Amino acid sequence: MKLSREEMLHITRLARVSLTEAEVDKLNEQLSNILEHFEVLQQIDTTNVPSTAQSIEFLNVLKNDITDASLPQSQVLANAPRKESNFFRVRTVLK
Repeated sequence: MKLSREEMLHITRLARVSLTEAEVDKLNEQLSNILEHFEVLQQIDTTNVPSTAQSIEFLNVLKNDITDASLPQSQVLANAPRKESNFFRVRTVLK
């Protein structure tokens, strides 16, 4: 489907895109080519093809949770920039 120059300018106005004359000509050619590809796709018979959201099967890949021993509190707090008692000290976020 070849777009006319007026149609292309209308599309650029709708998209609020400011283009030079050379850019309008280039975009017109590119968009016309894309629309021609869609015309070819519209000719394909898809009556027996079920509707899908994905083109491939979507599976969640989950890993089993493995519990492990925690580090001792003293080791966790050893490199803390600021600590108070047995806790991390952080700046106040909300007053």
